[in-house]
Amino acid sequence: MALGLQDRYSQSPMSTFPTFTVFDTETTGLDPRKGDKIIEIAGLKIVDGVIREDLNFVKLVNPERTIPWEAKQVNKISDEDVATASTIDHILPEFFEFAKDTILVAHNANFDLGFLEIEKEHCWGYMEVPECLCTMRLSQTLYPSEFRHNLDAVSARLGISMPQDRHRALPDVIMTATALLKMIEAGKISNIDQLRRMAGKQKMVA
Repeated sequence: MALGLQDRYSQSPMSTFPTFTVFDTETTGLDPRKGDKIIEIAGLKIVDGVIREDLNFVKLVNPERTIPWEAKQVNKISDEDVATASTIDHILPEFFEFAKDTILVAHNANFDLGFLEIEKEHCWGYMEVPECLCTMRLSQTLYPSEFRHNLDAVSARLGISMPQDRHRALPDVIMTATALLKMIEAGKISNIDQLRRMAGKQKMVA
């Protein structure tokens, strides 16, 4: 079932935009180049300006390493939670298939893309990460005088309620998707090329 924003946006110019896959990762730490791993990945689609919670992807990932105490305090994911989960070489191809023919969107996209680029090397065969736009960059473009652009700050600025299970992948995805639609409206963004300029096409070096 889509959010209450459905009626508001279903008749908007958003119907001219491509389908987006808004996604988020939870990880064991901050740097995939130092061995930190994805432990949860979630995504959902925005189709014709409607957040489609029924079109979702939510998977825990076995990182094949112990989850540090600091990470557990943030995302509340334990070693027991991921013990029977599939590893990234199974999960990531499934996620890319889910996101096929869409444009990815994430908040602080360089963080999540960094993990995708490193983790895809553990999968069989070459996989290309789809184009990705960044709602943090969009916030920085629309509100240059604001100092904070993390997801909490952006959500508070836009009047988005904080979910009880903040810092789990799917609730964070819903917040990001809602922020994207609200900022597209606030910025009077009318097409994908304008959004690309404002949200910053992300390019990563693995």
